[in-house]
Order: sequence, then C-alpha cells, then structure tokens
Amino acid sequence: MSVEFDFDGTVALVTGASGALGSAVARTFRDAGATVAAADVVEPDDEDALLEPEGDIEFYQADFTDEEEVSRVVEEVVEDHGRLDHLANIAGTWRGGTPIEETDVDTFDFLFDVNLKTMFLASKHALPHLRETEGAIVSVSARSSLEGGEGDGPYRASKAGVRLLTETVAEENLGTVRANAVMPSVIDTPANREMMPDADHDSWVAPEQIARVVAVLCSDAAEVTSGAAVPVYGEA
Repeated sequence: MSVEFDFDGTVALVTGASGALGSAVARTFRDAGATVAAADVVEPDDEDALLEPEGDIEFYQADFTDEEEVSRVVEEVVEDHGRLDHLANIAGTWRGGTPIEETDVDTFDFLFDVNLKTMFLASKHALPHLRETEGAIVSVSARSSLEGGEGDGPYRASKAGVRLLTETVAEENLGTVRANAVMPSVIDTPANREMMPDADHDSWVAPEQIARVVAVLCSDAAEVTSGAAVPVYGEA
C-alpha cells in the first residue's frame, strides 16, 4: 500500500533538520510539495550533517535554545514565504549511562534545553502564524518517556515534558492548531548503529518511516487528532 501526501502551497518549518530524522522529515515534506524551512545549529556543509538543501528546502542556521534566534527564524520564514502551516519539532538528543546521583547538572540542563526548550520556543513563536493557517505541530517525545528507567532519567523526563507540553498546546488551541507527538524507540541511524553494533538493527525503525507518520499528523487525514502521543517504535 502506497501513501501520498499533497502539501502543495504550504510551508513547513523543521527543526533539527541536519540530523537523521530531521533531514528525513524535511525531504518528506518537500517530496509532498511543501516549501521547507530547515533549521538547525549544524550547517549542511558540516561533516556530520545529513541534510542537502535542494529544491524547495531552504536552510536557516539557528540555535533553537536561544529565544532571540528562534523568533528571528520564525519571522524570516514567514517573511520569505508568506505563511507557516506546519511545525515539526525534531531537534533532540540522548545522553545517559549514569544513575541520578552520578549525573552532573550540565547533562541535565543540556537534555532539557535540546529536547524540551527547543520544542517550547519553536511552538511559542510559531503558534500565532499557525493559527492563521489552522496548521499543525508535531514534536518528538519517546517511548521511554512513559516510565522511569535506569541510567537515563533526565532524558526520559525531558521527553515526558515534550508529551505533556504537546497536550497543553493542543488543549489551548482547540479548533485552530492541532498538536501531536510521536514516540520512537531506537531509530535506525548511523550513529545508533555505531553506538550499538551488536543490536538487532532489523527491529529498528527507519527515519523515513517516522517521517511519514509526521506527515500524516500534519495532513487532513488527521484533522480530528490532536493531543495524541503516537507510538512509532515498530518492533524495537
């Protein structure tokens, strides 16, 4: 069964666009006809970047933990393209391996900044424009945010915050802007394969598969869905 999306005439802002999942989301929106504003602190010419801005993908360099930069980029996107229809909050990272009493506060702050603060700031500044287009927000939570676990408590807590903030945005914008989250487990990326070489990679979900779910949640097919946290972890 094939799935096609038609986002022609719409504008999508994708954060974390230089990463594996963010670049896949940017390409999915572009291939469906959207104009894509791809934002990241990592520029496309960086050796670690996976994004190739081409076609209707335009890159905006910014640190989305900085409110002034977030405000600047959102306003530039609207000024450049005349509207904003979709916000995909993909920026995020993982750190773990130590129990709470051994976790330094810098790691805690870093995870909440990258995983939760970026989602908060992007949503805050995009919402006035998304209300004008009755648009949609999709953010990335995590399967592990549903319960506590050993060694990565701050990560889980930050992703739980994404899920709860998504529900709040949905409630505050009923009838105008839909807000949903996706919950991956381990994503099949080069970095994760390098980190876990002996894992069952066949059970992992590809970034492109998650990107299609993000597109569904931004499409008219999900017009009655808001405030949801959608599992996207397959068999992982």
